[in-house]
Amino acid sequence: MKINNIARVAICVALVASFSSCHIYKKYETPTSTALTKAYVEAREMPADSAAFGNLLWEDVFTDPVLAGLIRTALENNTNLRNAQLNVEVAQANLRGARLSYLPSVALAPNGAGASYAGSDLSWTYSIPAQLSWEIDIFGKILNSKRGAQAALYQSEAYAQAVRSQIICAVANTYYSIAAVSRQLELSRSTSKLWKETVNTMRDLKEGGRGVTEAAVVQSSANYYSILASITDLEANIDKLNNTMSLLLNQLPRTWDISSEAVLNVPEVLRAGVPMSELAARPDVQAAEQSLAAAYYATNSARAAFYPGLTISVNGGFTNLLGSFIKNPGDWFYQLAGSLVAPLFSRGQNIARLQGAKKQQEQAMNNFEYALLNASAEVNDALTVYDRSLQKSTYLVDQVANLEKSVEYTKDLMLYSTGSTSYLEVLTAQQGLLQAQISQINTDLSRSMAIISLYQALGGGR
Repeated sequence: MKINNIARVAICVALVASFSSCHIYKKYETPTSTALTKAYVEAREMPADSAAFGNLLWEDVFTDPVLAGLIRTALENNTNLRNAQLNVEVAQANLRGARLSYLPSVALAPNGAGASYAGSDLSWTYSIPAQLSWEIDIFGKILNSKRGAQAALYQSEAYAQAVRSQIICAVANTYYSIAAVSRQLELSRSTSKLWKETVNTMRDLKEGGRGVTEAAVVQSSANYYSILASITDLEANIDKLNNTMSLLLNQLPRTWDISSEAVLNVPEVLRAGVPMSELAARPDVQAAEQSLAAAYYATNSARAAFYPGLTISVNGGFTNLLGSFIKNPGDWFYQLAGSLVAPLFSRGQNIARLQGAKKQQEQAMNNFEYALLNASAEVNDALTVYDRSLQKSTYLVDQVANLEKSVEYTKDLMLYSTGSTSYLEVLTAQQGLLQAQISQINTDLSRSMAIISLYQALGGGR
């Protein structure tokens, strides 16, 4: 069969099936069947706002030099990020392989043999054949495979960015958690000294007959031991946080030199909500969409399996075996062939594959929509926590100021009043002050973590 004839066959087959298979060649487009995805498509087409919080470089958000150094170390050493980057390289290799599928395959298989009949001299035969095989991509099998590999590459890149953002924010959260717990530990230790002085004062008042009973001394001692017990919990918590930081930086456990006065200094977030354009920039949302695109191309590949496949092959080489005759020296030969294979019955495998691909595409669509909803929820949660932390912090400042005065006043009453119940007021005021101070530290930490969570929720970490 001549090459021209093979080409005519390919064209005819393509024309016959073009009316029913044109959608196989169509590129993926983001579905706009729901209001959510429609808003996403419209927002994605808008120009990016470089001043948006999620688009800021992490160096511009986390300006603490100690924290910046820890983040850089984590980005260099973290195992999860390295694995994510390796996944990108794997996807790049798969894409190169898919692109090379358009080229013909060439194989060389030299062989030789010797034979002797009825005592004759040994006769040698040899052949040095080369085979070239080329699959004509009439119905987009290779095309959809290549596009699917491209979508997988984009997905792995988005996933790597999501891991990068997660690591940056995890280091920042751990950093400020260590600082906050260190402040609580310093506060508890200084308070324990004051409570020990209270125990000694009450014991002196009891021995001096100043109206303080043994019950008051025992109760104040119990409070003193309770704060000592809480100190051990704080020390254990700091050890765990240091181990977490070491793990993020892929280093052996150690104690990190982090100041208890470390405070996250970022511009206040004055906004009621976040536009869809910022949510569309989140790497996990982009990864979910690329997963949907890959599922779309997998469905197209499953459809293409129902159509014929055309392969052109050429064999040629040098041999001394011509039919049943041996010729020395040998001569050149070539063969040209074309094969058209159309699936008629494959035990339902093609049908099952298409049905499964469609269901997986539906799953990918559900995951994509959920990623959008989850992104919106995470941003709103972070904004709510940040706003409420600001309000709560204002109230706690006033509460701590009043409780400090209360402790001072009740101590004076205990020292200069003859009432026997004033010690209860002292103990209550001291406990209330410590709880308010710890709550104030926790609120400051919650505000910092809300900002970090908002930065991560907007896809920050570039």
